[in-house]
Amino acid sequence: MINTSDVKKIAVLRANALGDYIFVLPALQALRDRYPQAEIVYLGRQWHKEYLQDRPGPVDRVVVVPPYGGISEVEGFVPDEAVLSEFFSEMHKEEFDIAFQLHGGGGNSNPFLLRLGAKLTVGLKTPNAAPLDISVPYVYYFSEVLRYLEVVAKVGATTAAIEPVAAVMEKDFAEARKVIRPGDKPIAVIHPGASDMRRRWPRENFAAVADYLFEKGYDVYISGVPFESEVVNEVMDKVKYKTEIKNLCSQLSLSGMTGLLSLADVLVSNDTGPLHLARALKTPTVGIYWCGNLVTGLPMSTSQNRSLPSFSINCPLCGLSATKFGKDDDGSCKHETSFVADVTVESVVEAIDELLSSGVNKEVLAA
Repeated sequence: MINTSDVKKIAVLRANALGDYIFVLPALQALRDRYPQAEIVYLGRQWHKEYLQDRPGPVDRVVVVPPYGGISEVEGFVPDEAVLSEFFSEMHKEEFDIAFQLHGGGGNSNPFLLRLGAKLTVGLKTPNAAPLDISVPYVYYFSEVLRYLEVVAKVGATTAAIEPVAAVMEKDFAEARKVIRPGDKPIAVIHPGASDMRRRWPRENFAAVADYLFEKGYDVYISGVPFESEVVNEVMDKVKYKTEIKNLCSQLSLSGMTGLLSLADVLVSNDTGPLHLARALKTPTVGIYWCGNLVTGLPMSTSQNRSLPSFSINCPLCGLSATKFGKDDDGSCKHETSFVADVTVESVVEAIDELLSSGVNKEVLAA
């Protein structure tokens, strides 16, 4: 065990998407609690740097990683070795006491971490990945939150607060208030997109839920990022209350989305980043999951969250098992179709009513 007083600088490699960042927050907080005097440097993407600037939380500083296959770029990407050499030279100057690999199984990320020159390397490892000083087996079907807590616990960093917690800033509220209607109505947000088509609930179902919430007296907003504009437009085409339900796709930055989700009284969403962000902001949520993803992305509490799983394990188009998705040449299913369509509108409406009638107290974690 490293002497706590000797740890001055910690690197954490986690250069992926929004939901992935939310899942690692309890582990980051555990590191902050264990090493309060240390600087925690997050090795991430440009969006991390922009979003976390001046935002309260366990991260002190973000360093943007260079293009690298399997980390910040797709598998097989050929990096510029001159750029990498310059980056790792700068990282050696940081003199990290501990470097954590919390990015994945380690096939690409462990060699990357080892080049940082840290005194101690700790992280996840599949059987074929390069070993670190301290390795934790990477087993896919396991809670993401608990996975990273297990890794940091190897150096004595533990916490009882296993629920991810994210802070909202005044600038987040200010951006959100520019696009929502003033008034006293409760706010419902619908997020029908997801990067993986297999996680997308049918757009007509989201439309039905949006109409239901409007009829219940909510101001209803459909959210989405630019690549989700098609599905958002299709939901808007199917809602009955086209002039009353508002399309916010591409109108908010991540900061503004944080403000919107903080102000919302309920979010209904696929298993995607905004769902996990809303949960970290203590906004009541109803999430729609494929059963395998529920294993990894299950929330740590139920007081403000409902998670409705689909147990479909075979592709509705070809019949192959969902566990056989793989590379282009392995004979596995390649269909981009929903695996969650069997979750009914009635079950989602029931979950919304149960959640909101249970007297759940909305918390706003303002900075």
